[in-house]
Amino acid sequence: MSEHIVVERHGAVQSIRMNRPEKKNAITRAMYGAMAKALTEGDADPAVRCHVILGVPGAFSAGNDMADFMVVAMGGDGGTEVFAFLEALARSAKPIVSAADGIAVGIGTTIHFHCDMTFATPRTMFHTPFVDLGIVPEAGSTLIAPALLGTQASFALLALGEPFSAERAKAAGLIYEVVSEEELESRAMAAAATIAAKPPEALRISRDLMRGNRDALVKRIKEEGRLFTARLKSDETKQALMAFMARKKG
Repeated sequence: MSEHIVVERHGAVQSIRMNRPEKKNAITRAMYGAMAKALTEGDADPAVRCHVILGVPGAFSAGNDMADFMVVAMGGDGGTEVFAFLEALARSAKPIVSAADGIAVGIGTTIHFHCDMTFATPRTMFHTPFVDLGIVPEAGSTLIAPALLGTQASFALLALGEPFSAERAKAAGLIYEVVSEEELESRAMAAAATIAAKPPEALRISRDLMRGNRDALVKRIKEEGRLFTARLKSDETKQALMAFMARKKG
């Protein structure tokens, strides 16, 4: 388990909090592994009826940890933790609520495509600069986004890397509701408690009907992952990543 992932039980609700504020919740392989484990174990536990994914004030997540990116870019092993988490997310048997405040970059945005209800604050910005870094979108977003947002909004978000404000994200259908910073987590937890109180089998069947078979989604996640890894090793991406790291140091 990762020290930066805090898993708690609140009755029938399981919360999974990314807690690495000093790095704006940039997600490491260990964090991915811990979240995959929490989702999988929660799905297997009849006492858990809903998951909630949380960040910290001002930072839902800055995306993937750049140090992990550079390891793969330089020919190292990327491990299996990222795919384990994305598959657990895509195949989750229990509803997922998320609460985003502030920075939501890369996976910090695409994670919400898999959530049943997402709450965000007015200062939240959803940003997926994949192409700017020489890589491709992930988490099945290339399959989900066009169906959810339409082709043009999807292109703006995933290819052009246009930041979406919380209001724009709500209008596009990416999130459920915009709430104040003070009430963000309480609203998300209240929604999760309401979900957890529903007849579980009827809710499961209804959710499965809406989401459909997950095999095509997992197949797309694998395809994106293969291309993502290949791009990380390309000269174009190495140059983009090094330029990004230089800007951060500057």
